[in-house]
Amino acid sequence: MSVAGGGRLVVGVSGGSGIPYARAVLQALHDLEVETHLIVTSGAKRVMAAEGGGPTLADLTALASVTHDDRDLGASVASGSFRTGGMLIVPCSAGTLAKVAGGFADNLLSRAAHVTLKERRPLVLVLREDPLPRPMLTNMLAAFDAGATVMTASPGFYHAPRDVDELLHFVTARVLDQFGLDVPGFRRWKETDPA
Repeated sequence: MSVAGGGRLVVGVSGGSGIPYARAVLQALHDLEVETHLIVTSGAKRVMAAEGGGPTLADLTALASVTHDDRDLGASVASGSFRTGGMLIVPCSAGTLAKVAGGFADNLLSRAAHVTLKERRPLVLVLREDPLPRPMLTNMLAAFDAGATVMTASPGFYHAPRDVDELLHFVTARVLDQFGLDVPGFRRWKETDPA
């Protein structure tokens, strides 16, 4: 399965808790044979080390088509002339959200997000933080007004999930819906047979 923009997506991983969501999304895109350009921030690497036992940087890069150094502002994904079908940031930290909302492009992740917005390509920010203070709510609205889709890593329960993997699968499918991609096995509301 492919997406617009040359069949490639940029996947950003920032320093919010929830790295398993990133791995689930990358696995689904890998299985769907979508070209992925991965950017992992230094904050995300610190979260991986702190949380331990979850996906590692090696796990994520093994699933990506291309991995970019977050300090490389000359990478292909830093230019609007490099065609993609859009970008998603999962998890999206409060700091990364603020950068996207304010157009502050000090690393490759925030620059690629800026490029995605300026080229009017889909940008999906998957937040995993609660409660939401007013500055974060303001930044969510600013990102939305700039053209981003703001989602929370909030799985549904109508499909009677049996384990954490099924919760991750639900969020993954909803995120990839934003790019017109169908994740096999996703049970939609009032549908009995998953795709």
